[in-house]
Amino acid sequence: MKLTVLGATGGIGQQVVRQAVADGDQVTAVVRDPGRLLVPAGPALDVARADVFDPAQLAPLIVGRDAVISALGVRRGDSATVCTDSARALVTAAREAGVRRILLVSASGAFVERKDDPLTRYVVKPLLGRFLATPFADTRAMESVIRASGLDWTLVRPPKLDDKPHTGRYRTGRDGVRGGYTVSRADVADALLTLASQPDAVGATITVAR
Repeated sequence: MKLTVLGATGGIGQQVVRQAVADGDQVTAVVRDPGRLLVPAGPALDVARADVFDPAQLAPLIVGRDAVISALGVRRGDSATVCTDSARALVTAAREAGVRRILLVSASGAFVERKDDPLTRYVVKPLLGRFLATPFADTRAMESVIRASGLDWTLVRPPKLDDKPHTGRYRTGRDGVRGGYTVSRADVADALLTLASQPDAVGATITVAR
């Protein structure tokens, strides 16, 4: 596949780039600081510096791609609407470039999901909502933008992330994963790359958890 990855220097983004290159995909990694990308250079990897909030800069980097994967998240000092603003820019750029397939990382914690167990639904997520009110509001707004885009989208919602190794052994579910409290960034990347080529994942919100 030919892929463009936004947020390529983040924890999930690095894993997406690394795994995609290892699988033989042609990858364009969009970054703010190329020095933070730890994936070795090679013929299958192009690194492009661009403003992810500027559709005019993004569009040339996604022309002819089979899919765009956005692993953008909130970092200290970022705007309170970083996910929403970048999603709007991606939608505009994808339309201009004629690319339909987009996948974005969301967050399970920002939503009450049907398969949540009682502890998660009534204790854990309400507490998280208090401490993470601003980023969760941004996440929900981002999902609204993507759902209204008219593109072939998939939203991937992980729970608590960790840096355990890539296993490929994880569960996925629509509207939650019962008892799924954690997942590694590497396995979220695996899920994104797998879902990118699955037609039945278009228009779906997929929770990924151990």
